[in-house]
Amino acid sequence: MPFTLPDLPYAENALEPSIDQKTMNIHRTKHHQAYVDNLNKALDGQAAYEKWTLTDICLQIGSIPETIRPAVRNNGGGHWNHSFFWNIMAPKGSGGAPSTEITAAIDQAFGGLDAFKKAFAEAGMKRFGSGWAWLVKKGDGSLAIGSTPNQDNPLMKGFVDVAGRPLLGVDVWEHAYYLNYQNRRADYLAAWWDVVNWNQVNAHFAQP
Repeated sequence: MPFTLPDLPYAENALEPSIDQKTMNIHRTKHHQAYVDNLNKALDGQAAYEKWTLTDICLQIGSIPETIRPAVRNNGGGHWNHSFFWNIMAPKGSGGAPSTEITAAIDQAFGGLDAFKKAFAEAGMKRFGSGWAWLVKKGDGSLAIGSTPNQDNPLMKGFVDVAGRPLLGVDVWEHAYYLNYQNRRADYLAAWWDVVNWNQVNAHFAQP
């Protein structure tokens, strides 16, 4: 079955002023839709992958034939990353707070929430060009911060520096913020914390 563009769990303007409606509309209906369409095109006629989920594709990207791997990696990653991104955001005031459990893990790994936010923002700022910053739960249960180029994500073990289960991710491609913030990526990252859906992040962390 072809992949499809998911619905937003909130209205297009619900994340303003952190993310404006025009950016949200273009980002989702143009950029994200293109990843969906190009992924379907890359997998057209590939019967071996008909029952694979988007997560299967990311986890097993190394087993995809080299003839189609670049297209599947870029577009499958783009589809997964954006689907994840929309759901770890929520209108300001509705996203809850870090759970006791994830707070303890953040304290242990980074020395507190403020220190974590600073390190996470640095990962986003230091990503040259296009990519993402991530909070990852590693196989041993510990937390780490990493960044990936283009549309790679931490599920792509063997292709990324920090692998594991993504708990939180922020898009630092210019199309994610340029209409509203122009070249001020730091301002975008600072405002983005107001719409983080900690309830969803907590749920990701709680998964065994």
